[in-house]
Amino acid sequence: MNTADLGLPVAVPSTALFTDQYELTMLQAALRSGTADRRSVFEVFTRRLPEGRRYGVVGGTGRVLDAVENFRFDETILGFLRERGILDEPTLEWLAGYRFRGDIWGYPEGEVYFPGSPVMRVEGTFAEAVLLETVILSILNHDSAVAAAASRMSVAAGDRPLMEMGARRTHELSAVAASRAAYVGGFHTTSDLAAGFRYNIPTVGTSAHAFTLLHDTERDAFTAQVETLGSGTTLLVDTFDVTEAVRAAVEVAGPGLGAVRIDSGDLLLIAHRVRHQLDELGAGKTKIVVTSDLDEYAIASLAAAPVDAYGVGTQVVTGSGHPTCSMVYKLVARADSEEPGTPLRPVAKKSMGAKTSHGGRKWAARRVDEDGVAVAEVIGTGPVPAELADRQLLVPLVSAGKVVAREPLDAARDRHIAARDRLPLSATQLSRGEPVLPTEYV
Repeated sequence: MNTADLGLPVAVPSTALFTDQYELTMLQAALRSGTADRRSVFEVFTRRLPEGRRYGVVGGTGRVLDAVENFRFDETILGFLRERGILDEPTLEWLAGYRFRGDIWGYPEGEVYFPGSPVMRVEGTFAEAVLLETVILSILNHDSAVAAAASRMSVAAGDRPLMEMGARRTHELSAVAASRAAYVGGFHTTSDLAAGFRYNIPTVGTSAHAFTLLHDTERDAFTAQVETLGSGTTLLVDTFDVTEAVRAAVEVAGPGLGAVRIDSGDLLLIAHRVRHQLDELGAGKTKIVVTSDLDEYAIASLAAAPVDAYGVGTQVVTGSGHPTCSMVYKLVARADSEEPGTPLRPVAKKSMGAKTSHGGRKWAARRVDEDGVAVAEVIGTGPVPAELADRQLLVPLVSAGKVVAREPLDAARDRHIAARDRLPLSATQLSRGEPVLPTEYV
């Protein structure tokens, strides 16, 4: 959900310069050669998953729709291109009236994907479709990486809530996108107010060590916080001595203290000690929140600890070691002329090495067993087999230039949980391995 969904005012800047220069120079050359209006099909896919990952997560689809809708060349942008001498006047005139009027299909946001999966298909003239390459890849590569990391952390956390708190560890605009993607991947809240404002994600936050150090004593800090936020607040207890802090926290807030947060040290050991101490002090319902450079492996190691929630920063907003999904945007089919109705013919890159692609406008479906568990990702260019007709994965996102698939962010989040649950059980193992589903081309 964005601010438009909430009825809140928001400036919508053009996304037209979120691109590489060669997209525009290709356009200019295609206009001169008379090939710009040839009907073309581009597909977004990745040749491999990040090392050790068992599945990918589609993140950022909603942001792509916004970017396509706002891809406009206003006078300021055209003036910049003219001043730099990047394009000639006929091309600038063409860009002045640019609107994407084609079709986009894709895996719905939150769905899982595998090597070769055509997670997005862009159809239109070469001229209108080629311009979208960079902005689409920028969004999908970043958001899908964060969503995949968040998904793994969600699996490790089980039923315990996850708080995204990585805004200070990345670019300020990336932080908002990362909060959104983490929510799709299974996180419950964010500390980033811009993300809460723009996407209606629940926000959380209380105090840092600086607040404790500001006061003359730790007890004074706790008193100020409780008097301001109520006894249900979360008190940070590891600024000095954890045992003394927990005792003071319960004395100040009473047995109804909402939670204590531990941000350093041996979290497993400290959590057990704090839980025992809280119970002895009569604060049996006070929760324990842990932070401190967590990733999916650290979260999994705390599964047996008396921890009630996790706060994750750096690792989730940077994709837990894999900040991109290596998605590419490739021309897979095009017409031989600009005449309407000219048939499409497959095209593909056939260079040496791993950078090859499969030509043709593709469909994708997921084969399942008798229990409904996925067994293969099936991709083809011909007729869809009857047994897979109701298992197709691509859905219409943009039709004749109009967005047709906007949805609340919670829908993508719920979809991801459902899609992950239909994968083989080994998909949720944190140990390194191959993709949990094979990709079959038919």
